[in-house]
Amino acid sequence: MIEATVEIPGETKARVALTAESVDLLRKLWEANGPLMFHQSGGCCDGSSPMCYPEGDFITSDNDILLGVLDIAYDQGSKPINFWMSREQFEYWSHTFLTVDVVKGRGSGFSLEAPEGLRFMIRSTLMEDAKPFS
Repeated sequence: MIEATVEIPGETKARVALTAESVDLLRKLWEANGPLMFHQSGGCCDGSSPMCYPEGDFITSDNDILLGVLDIAYDQGSKPINFWMSREQFEYWSHTFLTVDVVKGRGSGFSLEAPEGLRFMIRSTLMEDAKPFS
């Protein structure tokens, strides 16, 4: 399990974590695509699923919040992955701790894991509980 750094000013607890399975898949995707990023929009097209893109392929703006940076490094140095959420979605999910997990099935064709027959999904718990799913 990997927890993100705290990026929201004034906060002291991480808001995002990765399961071991999601870390394994992200390392594979990083090797094939280079640096990665996540964006959680809350809109249509698998809006409840985090979308994984090559870093910079999804343009963020003031309408997005950086929830944390996840580092999936192992032997080859730092491999940071920014996790962004739309500001509007954050208003609804501000009380939740998010754990990025992987399940079988196809999500959106825009997210990098789609060709693998897998999809990222969010498992959430209340921030006050702040215990990632294992």
